[in-house]
Amino acid sequence: MIVYNKFMLENISIFTAMDAADLALIEQFMVRRTYPRNTIILSEGDNSDSLYLILEGKVKVFLNDENGKEAIINYQGEGEYFGELSLIDDSERSASIMTVEKSVMAVMSKQSFHRVLKENPDIAIHLLKDLVHRIRRLTDEVKSLALYDVYGRLSKTLQGMAIEQEDGSMVIQESFTQQELANRIGASREMVCRIFKDLVKGGYITSQQNQTVINKRLPLRY
Repeated sequence: MIVYNKFMLENISIFTAMDAADLALIEQFMVRRTYPRNTIILSEGDNSDSLYLILEGKVKVFLNDENGKEAIINYQGEGEYFGELSLIDDSERSASIMTVEKSVMAVMSKQSFHRVLKENPDIAIHLLKDLVHRIRRLTDEVKSLALYDVYGRLSKTLQGMAIEQEDGSMVIQESFTQQELANRIGASREMVCRIFKDLVKGGYITSQQNQTVINKRLPLRY
């Protein structure tokens, strides 16, 4: 009987429903790496040929312009992965990846992934489903940037980050700075700060040390 707990690959979406024996075989093609906080794992324009599975920690996906201005595309945490596009084509990285806390990854080379894929074709179905989900999410983000004002984008982002608790409250458990929020929605930190203060003052949200609570439905307009 195989006891499988080294990488916990069953928590990664593309390996869902695979049995322990198959996961143990896949694990042989992986290398475990630990990255400190604020480590650049991949840079935009890099030539990457590996798949990264997030076992612990959190990373941000972002872009930089020629002036150093940062635009955050997404955050990813335990159970998610990145680098999958480089396994399909040979193009350069389209975004940068940096850890926002100490993170542990399982890394698989392109050659190894193709071998695993041939032996486990169902992984391709899960990968396609995840890619479709990411494209839909990206389309929604583009829609927000194009059609919503700063308040609308901030409100939508905060509500999207919140998780409903058993008591019905909506809680954002991840920590963030107002600059990170501004980078995420394409706005200035000053504007985000002003809106945030007004939401706190109006009793709509409560900002605590390690979490933010949405106390009631946010107003439609600012």
